[in-house]
Amino acid sequence: MRIYHVAILTALIVPSTLGFANVVAAKDKSPPPPPQAWQEVVKCRDVADPAARLACFDSQVGKLEQATAKGDVVMADRASVRETKKGLFGFKLPSLGIFGGGDADKDEVNSIEGTIAAARPFGYGSWRITLEDGSIWEQTDDERPVFDPARGNKVKVYKGALGTFRMNIDGQRAIKVRRVE
Repeated sequence: MRIYHVAILTALIVPSTLGFANVVAAKDKSPPPPPQAWQEVVKCRDVADPAARLACFDSQVGKLEQATAKGDVVMADRASVRETKKGLFGFKLPSLGIFGGGDADKDEVNSIEGTIAAARPFGYGSWRITLEDGSIWEQTDDERPVFDPARGNKVKVYKGALGTFRMNIDGQRAIKVRRVE
């Protein structure tokens, strides 16, 4: 009987500690270093001779411009990164370190607001809702809105518990949704 208990405890404890180790490892990841082309431009500041420094900057900025034109280096300001995050809200994406990181990311998108472009029944009592921004959301619970979603209704989609998403339609009780497109 004791072996049975040990096996159950092991089955419960080992996956949870492995998951905890993954979370700790993910928190310790630092963002990737800047592209080599940018690092070379920054190195030009260390050149003592003013003429040589200017020549270095001219050369390295030209290389950076070529890399940007070829698509090897992509530059984005904070506003465009935020808009991209809003457009990808609801999708699970790999952590590439290009959108900021962890708890220190003050531009994290936790909710979006929009207007329904189309809504149709999906399955038994569920809804498939298309917003004007083109995102498509499907209801994943059996909660029934008091009023059916319709074109022009205002919605707010926000993060729920355990990686879920919830949608308020014109201030009604929230339904659970998942983004499909």
